[in-house]
Amino acid sequence: MDPTILIALEEELSWHLPSSVTLKQGGEGIAISCDGSSATLAYKTNADLARGLVLLKQFGTEHAYTHEEKCSFETLGLMLDCSRNAVMTVESVKRLLRLLALMGYNMLQLYTEDTYEVDGEPYFGYLRGRYSKEEMKELDAYAKELGIEMIPCIQVLAHLNAIFKWQHYSAKYKDCGDILLCGDEKVYTLIERMFATLAECYTSRRIHIGMDEAHMVGLGKYLDRNGYRDRFDILAEHLKRVCEIAEKYGFRPMMWSDMFFRLAANGKYYLDGEKCEVPERVFQNLPEDISLVYWDYYHTDRKSYDEMVVAHKKFNREIWFAGGAWKWVGFTPDNEYSLRATAAATLACAKNGVKHLFTTAWGDEGAECSPFAVLPTLAYTASLAYGNRRMAETKRFFRSLTGIRFDDFMAIDSLNKLYPANCTAMAKFLTYNDPLVGMRDKTVEQHPEIVEKAAACLSTFSRLSKNKQYGYLFRTQKQLAHFLSLKADFGVRLRRAYQSNDRETLVSLCEECKRISTALEKFYDAFRAQWMQENKPFGFDIQDLRLGGLLQRMKVCRNLISEYLDGKREDIEELEIELLPDQLWAAHNWATVVSANVLYHFGF
Repeated sequence: MDPTILIALEEELSWHLPSSVTLKQGGEGIAISCDGSSATLAYKTNADLARGLVLLKQFGTEHAYTHEEKCSFETLGLMLDCSRNAVMTVESVKRLLRLLALMGYNMLQLYTEDTYEVDGEPYFGYLRGRYSKEEMKELDAYAKELGIEMIPCIQVLAHLNAIFKWQHYSAKYKDCGDILLCGDEKVYTLIERMFATLAECYTSRRIHIGMDEAHMVGLGKYLDRNGYRDRFDILAEHLKRVCEIAEKYGFRPMMWSDMFFRLAANGKYYLDGEKCEVPERVFQNLPEDISLVYWDYYHTDRKSYDEMVVAHKKFNREIWFAGGAWKWVGFTPDNEYSLRATAAATLACAKNGVKHLFTTAWGDEGAECSPFAVLPTLAYTASLAYGNRRMAETKRFFRSLTGIRFDDFMAIDSLNKLYPANCTAMAKFLTYNDPLVGMRDKTVEQHPEIVEKAAACLSTFSRLSKNKQYGYLFRTQKQLAHFLSLKADFGVRLRRAYQSNDRETLVSLCEECKRISTALEKFYDAFRAQWMQENKPFGFDIQDLRLGGLLQRMKVCRNLISEYLDGKREDIEELEIELLPDQLWAAHNWATVVSANVLYHFGF
């Protein structure tokens, strides 16, 4: 390992490797032997060496011991979403790479739908903070020194809505929705340009080509041109062409596996005890060198993972598994749920002989949550992969890695735990719940403890916000907690006071709008500081629009109350309506509803 990289790892740990420690490459995995005064760290890969440093810090060199670990998987990785507004800076990715190496990871994928430079395509990722070729090369080289393989992760079928806002792409390459027009030669020229650029920038010759959730493939312009065709055939033909291009540049592709199951089971992916018979011709037409990525972050029982791995084995192709660190549900993560899903998935994969495992960190709906907020999930996944199944071992390792107690860091989940039921996006729901058209107000009304719980988080967040390395994450949560403690039940109290003609309370609520707005501005400042510390500025315009819109709604609310109290209006029509029970929990948890007329789905 390059000495400068080793120094950077020591700095990340706020710890220096004792001179009495000998580093020795060889053997399998990690082996530490200490006689009480000197120690030897034997390692197989640079990732093993990095994880061994944390273990040395944890165990020390002042007593005799031996410790051995070996990863159960050939690949242990992370996939980070860099397409939903947030594109991490090069320096932030380097820091993430150091932390991944220190946990024992050996792979990173930056999920880039269009946020990477493509030769000959100036509008590809335009104004989106795309990675330049120079930046990709720099990150690839840095990762390689750490023993981490950077695998390009792109899309060559669906999830390309960001490019279709440009007429150039929409007119030439679009089937319907966010899907490329299969069978069109111009599309394959575009895909070849993608591969050519990536082949220049990455040393890995594995590539993730996506191809998931193309639910309407063949049903737009393709249908107009070719008439209706079996969509298995369309998918197989497109995949064959893509794989031919990949082979030309020396790439061996992997792809999400869901489309094969969805087309055979009326849109359903997971079996959940049911049978799904994929047509034999799919197996026959599937390229031999394609790897299938089974993604699942929704189950907490091993049986579900077992049966899906068995179903994937029928394809007779290399299987990768992708779990999830739930950071795609707003400003606040859900590590607690991620840990339960991770435990079941990782153990099932090890049992069933899956050799390649990675964790996804998506950024749906705006990528508000920091990737560093899910460090507990990443550390736990690594511990399981290295054969440490006891949570106590993960907690000791995590303390050595970050300097923070595991249980303290887990407090970062708190604002998504205000509601007693499983709603992983509670903090975001409460943030954007409209003060006048409060679609979440009936839920808040039934659970008044939400406000007290939000306020109770403040002391913990205040204490953790003083941490030198990770305090900024908790400063954001602290300001969000303060804001929610004032705003969460505001709409409930406002409607109640208005409908009972409690003018004294309405006067108080009118003034309260100012305090809520001030708290919102303080949260905005902390959130923006967090974003700019980690990400390029592109994409924060969406946060400006959202939070600025909420600030404007608080202003409108205050003006309406004031006008009503002054007799300038006879009523506040929004508050005349008797709210119905909240029926939106059946929708995707992250589909944050602001009002009955606005869904915050823009900003993908």
